[in-house]
Amino acid sequence: MTKKQEILNAFHYRFACKEFDMSKKMTDEDFEFILETARLSPSSFGFEPWKLLIVENTALRQAFMPHAWGAQTQLPTADKFVIVLSRTKNGLLPESDYIQNHLKNVAQMPADVVQGYTHHFRHFLENDFDLLAHDRLVFEWASRQAYLAMANMMTSAAAIGIDSCPIEGFDKQAIEQLLIAENLLDTDTFGVSAMLAFGYRKDEPSRQKTRQSLEAHVQTVY
Repeated sequence: MTKKQEILNAFHYRFACKEFDMSKKMTDEDFEFILETARLSPSSFGFEPWKLLIVENTALRQAFMPHAWGAQTQLPTADKFVIVLSRTKNGLLPESDYIQNHLKNVAQMPADVVQGYTHHFRHFLENDFDLLAHDRLVFEWASRQAYLAMANMMTSAAAIGIDSCPIEGFDKQAIEQLLIAENLLDTDTFGVSAMLAFGYRKDEPSRQKTRQSLEAHVQTVY
């Protein structure tokens, strides 16, 4: 089998798994592999503005239930349940500690390059995408980066026979309040973008994958 076919097979295998087989557990090695594909995922400017909160605590999962209509069967059955956090405006301003640390210590840029990159990023925020017009816009931009990592996690999971389900069906404010109460979230720094469940499917999908044709998605300009 060619590498191309292996990749396509993973995409065909993946579906939004609603309920997981609680008798089957993934290995630590397999889950670390999935997390590593998130770590290696691309992001705008390379700033990696996300954090993955892995919820093993069953009581906390239960507390989520009244506020997560889209995760009613996943919360109690998923082997691994992840809250995807994205950085808010305060944590992503060009002069913020996070951005400056990333440029200086993660990317290890020389001082003059850091100065230029900081200026370039501010221009991007203020002008190119007008992200400073409203406080929520920077968080939504960061969420788009987090979704790249989520997609890679789901594909890599499918490639090794592990199922997943991305979830947006929840009350964002209520979930955040629960996390704040548990000292798991500082909303000056992060907000909740999505949930992501992993495990092994209890049942096969009830129908085949349906998608629009390639032509419906692609337009070539000559």
